[in-house]
Amino acid sequence: MIIRTKVVVVEIIEFLVIAMGLFIPAGTISWTAGWIFLGLLFVTSLPLTWWLLKYKRDLVEERMRFRPELSWDKAFIAATLCFTVFWLILMPLDAVRFHWSRMPVALKAVGALVLLISLYISFLTMRENPYASGVVRVQKDRGQTVISTGPYRYVRHPMYAGACLFFLGTALLLGSWYGALCTPVFVGHFAFRAVREERVLREGLEGYGAYMDRVKHRFFPCVW
Repeated sequence: MIIRTKVVVVEIIEFLVIAMGLFIPAGTISWTAGWIFLGLLFVTSLPLTWWLLKYKRDLVEERMRFRPELSWDKAFIAATLCFTVFWLILMPLDAVRFHWSRMPVALKAVGALVLLISLYISFLTMRENPYASGVVRVQKDRGQTVISTGPYRYVRHPMYAGACLFFLGTALLLGSWYGALCTPVFVGHFAFRAVREERVLREGLEGYGAYMDRVKHRFFPCVW
């Protein structure tokens, strides 16, 4: 019950922070794309949270613990938070308050589809990998093993791939070209972490080196 309450409280706070980060810079609540984005997050997060609490409680507890152990990972998390806040505020300034961007409705619809795909990839990743922690560490206390099924058959970091698509899809849905131009920064940011994370896993997780030899690509098949 404690972990369930904690998860609900955290998700409510995150939802409110995102809503304020969008609508306060926009200067209005009459923003259809903003409400669609929040609605998609809400209707997808509810069943995902319920499923995780029911079937992956250990994973939920691991992700809620969220205590980075490596100095470079702490710096990565801090930088990610800062840049995400900047990105979140930039898009309503761009698309609503100052109207710097003009994006076709069809492209916004594509953004909504990309966003949903990214959320589905995140679900597949957490369904398959009970060790999908939010921090970089070898989970010897949880008996971590190499996961090579599900999306891990195709790429070594499906969660990061989903995150890259999330930032792109969100920016397109919200109608912000400037937000979309931030996507390469996020991709490079996650790529940096993926490379450093692989070093940790190769050294500390038995069989990970062999897994890297089998699965050649990190984020996107036949790309990288």
